[in-house]
This record gives sequence, C-alpha cells and structure tokens, in this order.
Amino acid sequence: MELGCQIRKRRLALGLSQDQLAERVYATRQSVSNWENSRTCPDIKSLLLLAEVFSASLDDLVKGDIAEMKKQINEQEKAAFRRDSNIFTALFAAMIVTCVPLALLWRWWGLAAWTVLAVVALAWSFRVERWKKKFDIQTYKEIVAFTEGRTLTEIEKAREAGKRPYQKALLAAGSGLLGAAVSLVMVWLWRRYIL
Repeated sequence: MELGCQIRKRRLALGLSQDQLAERVYATRQSVSNWENSRTCPDIKSLLLLAEVFSASLDDLVKGDIAEMKKQINEQEKAAFRRDSNIFTALFAAMIVTCVPLALLWRWWGLAAWTVLAVVALAWSFRVERWKKKFDIQTYKEIVAFTEGRTLTEIEKAREAGKRPYQKALLAAGSGLLGAAVSLVMVWLWRRYIL
C-alpha cells in the first residue's frame, strides 16, 4: 500500500519523529509505525488528523490506496459470503439427514433437537439472503461469477434477471415437494418404529 510510504515521507519532510506525529494525531507511536509499515491502516479520524498535520487533502494522502482498500474490503466480503454459504449448506444437509435418526433415537427430545437445528438453519438462510441482496446475486450463474471475482456482461445480467421469476417459482415448488417427501418418510418411520 502507498499510504504507509506517504505517511513516512510527509513525516520526515516535516522533521517529525514517530512519537511527535503520534502526539499530534492522538495515537501511539506503535500505531504510527504500523501505518508506515503498512501493517494497519489509520481509521478515518486519524486520516483526517494526518491530512491536517501534513497540510494535504485527504485525497492526496490516500491516492492510490483507495482501489487497494476497496479490493481488500471486497475480498473480505466475498470470504464472508462463502463462509456463510458453506455453513448454511452444512446446516441444511444436517437438517435433512438427522430428522428421522433423532426422532428414532430420542423420540420427542429428538424432534425438539431437530426443531432447534431447523430454526438455526432458517436463521442462517436469512443471513445468506441478505448477502445475496446486497450483491444483487440471485441465480446460480450470478453467484458463481461473484465468488470467482468476475462480473457478468450487461447481456448476461439481463438474461439472468429474466430467469429469476420462474427460478423462484421452481425453487418454491421443488422445496415444497422435498418437504412433502421428507414429511411422508418421517410419518411412515414414526408410525412403523415409534408408535
């Protein structure tokens, strides 16, 4: 990052030590050292104070670093989206697989445990949906492109937007059929082994 070099260069041009600069921006000497060595970035309050001390605009101070900061933030968000998606997938799979075994093993307590698992999976699904809404990704192709760091062309975006209405209907119908099938199997197993 160039911000650390900018801070060091401007500090030396003013003849300030790290301690003196730290005093002027209400930070520690260690913080200034970390900024100059690009280990951390100053917060917005510190950036404003640095710009004031250096008699520079904020834009001049961080020029070149804005693109890098945006890239880092974007990568962090993508990693968080992937992590949340993986957790939801695991919860959903566990919810499908554990229903009958828990009911057979612990009866009513097993169903209570499964209900807790289902509520956690539902809560996590809302979390994933917030990510999808934030990044405007709904279809499989959009999600794959996002996680690979690509953007779709305008034509591809239009095609995917056209798919969304019928994909939602198919997803709802498929979820309903899957839920009905799991329920029928559960009722059959419940009657056969528990009652």
